[in-house]
Amino acid sequence: MTGRRGAESGRVSLFLAVAMTGVLAIVSLAYDGAGQLRTLQRADNLAAEAARSGGQMIDRASAIEGGPKRIDQVAARAAVADYLSAAGEVGGHDVDFPVVGLETQIRVRVRITYRRDLIGLFGAQKTTTVTGEATARALTGP
Repeated sequence: MTGRRGAESGRVSLFLAVAMTGVLAIVSLAYDGAGQLRTLQRADNLAAEAARSGGQMIDRASAIEGGPKRIDQVAARAAVADYLSAAGEVGGHDVDFPVVGLETQIRVRVRITYRRDLIGLFGAQKTTTVTGEATARALTGP
């Protein structure tokens, strides 16, 4: 009996090492996947709030004279940059002003870098960049 047991020693340890590597890989995917989704949601939220703050910058001279209420592009770019610098963690942003119909809107794209904590152990890239985007327009009605 003891002779047979000696021939099988170490096999359970090898199985556990392989199985635990697989379990660790699955846990790493779940953890870093959830973290990347949270970062994507944060990028979308920051883009929406930055677009809102930029959309509030209307051309006052035109509005006071009773003309159309349109976004002051220079002031809107400055408002977006101020908001995003105060928020921090932003890797970069783009602001453009698409025209839809006769209305000029503001569109903000925000890039945030997410650092992968666990999946990087398995050879994946250590960081990834996620992008959030939002569009706002100046509402002038009652």
